[in-house]
Amino acid sequence: MLFAVLFEDNDDCADDVRSRYMPAHLEFLTRHVSMIRSAGPLRNQEGLAAGGLWLVEADAPDAVDRLVRDDPFWPTGLRRSVRVLTWKQVFADGARVGA
Repeated sequence: MLFAVLFEDNDDCADDVRSRYMPAHLEFLTRHVSMIRSAGPLRNQEGLAAGGLWLVEADAPDAVDRLVRDDPFWPTGLRRSVRVLTWKQVFADGARVGA
């Protein structure tokens, strides 16, 4: 099952928190490559950090919730919110996919 995980950053969290925990966060993403298919930052209209997006393959939403809680960014206060949504890919590389 595929999930889109949308993170919204906390505006009150200092930029140094992101830079301080980024190496551990990137190592975490690498360690969980079997579940986290794609990940990256989101920026607002002004180009400022606004959150992040993961595409995750997991058996159930609770596995995704555990993954989110294990991310080194989670306990720092950097994330204001997280939304876990099921996602069905129907288009890729210029063509329809799936049935």
